[in-house]
Amino acid sequence: MSETMAEETAIADFKLGINLLRKGQSAEATEHFRHAAELEQKNPYYLSFLGVSVARAQRKWAAAVKLCEMAIGLRRNEAQLYLNLAEVYVSAGQRDEAVEILDRALIYFSADARIRRARANLGVRSSPVLPFLERGHFLNRSLGKLRRRVSGRH
Repeated sequence: MSETMAEETAIADFKLGINLLRKGQSAEATEHFRHAAELEQKNPYYLSFLGVSVARAQRKWAAAVKLCEMAIGLRRNEAQLYLNLAEVYVSAGQRDEAVEILDRALIYFSADARIRRARANLGVRSSPVLPFLERGHFLNRSLGKLRRRVSGRH
């Protein structure tokens, strides 16, 4: 297959994948994104949206995160790639990681309304229960979960 033909096929697969993803047909979209990513392995959009579709359809969180992180590694100056990674983290139940990614994205894209909206939707983090320990320390995580349950914020 010629390079131009492969590029056109990849673009067509990507567009079809986007349409299927919008319609909630994540499993079907995954195949089109995978094909596009195979044809153009260095395209960050193909990798990132493949990650989103893998997360939605197959719930393979680690693989989805890896794909989205690879995409950001290829192009750090694209807001959509950060949004996709944040979506994967939220889907995986890793809200703190999503907040961290969006906060990092806000440094680069403070004017981007999509990032600001996504970050606002995740709310404000509570301070660590034990401020002298890191936020990720098992005591802070356990006590934080208990605090959420007791306060009625699920």
